[in-house]
Amino acid sequence: AFVAGHVITGVGFITTCVAVAATSSTRFSLIPRNSKATSNEVPEGAFSLNQRRALVIVAIIVSLIAWIWAFVLLGNSHSHPAYFVAGHVMVGLACICTSLIALVATIARQIRNDYSEKERNKWPKLVLLMGSISFVWGLFVILADSGSANGTTGYIMLGLGLVCYSISSKVILLAKIWRQEFKLANRIPMIPVLTALTCLFLAAFVFELATTHTDYFIPARVLVGLGAICFTLFSIVSILESGTSSK
Repeated sequence: AFVAGHVITGVGFITTCVAVAATSSTRFSLIPRNSKATSNEVPEGAFSLNQRRALVIVAIIVSLIAWIWAFVLLGNSHSHPAYFVAGHVMVGLACICTSLIALVATIARQIRNDYSEKERNKWPKLVLLMGSISFVWGLFVILADSGSANGTTGYIMLGLGLVCYSISSKVILLAKIWRQEFKLANRIPMIPVLTALTCLFLAAFVFELATTHTDYFIPARVLVGLGAICFTLFSIVSILESGTSSK
């Protein structure tokens, strides 16, 4: 119950960030128009400066809470294994929240037509960094504690890292097609497909481990769910690519 409660709380953090991203997307129709414009004037109907800042700040605050919560749990991991598991899962969830900051900032700034060249590289790198942190950390946990129940948490972190990579497809797509032609734009939706397949292959592997070690029972099923999330992002990115296509 302790671990489940913290996981649900972490999912709540992600839900909040997703809600902020959805709110920032309510005026998404302005992005294709702004992308074709040559000036940096704020279009009519765009978010005000304070609204744009508020959207990003909310996502940042939620992410900070998730990170602080994660390290508090990890700091107490010596007292009980449940803290170790909950802390590492919360780290992966915090990585997703941080990735969503990049998505919110990208959408909100492009809607206001003040998206800069510096941000074209900054936000995608942030998401890729978060995915790499969760993925590499997960590998470290697996290799360091492969003989204990704690090691199974690493597989969940791998899946959460793959979700971050799936989110990166949206951020990368918006960055690459902003005021320039990107011939491989229609290939970017393949990123969440690859991450989904990777999640499912990992799940199949962990299911095999679960036949001999019951500790892998939950991670195997979590990976299937994370794979489904990645595949859902494929449809979203495909719609996004179609909506922003210059053809």
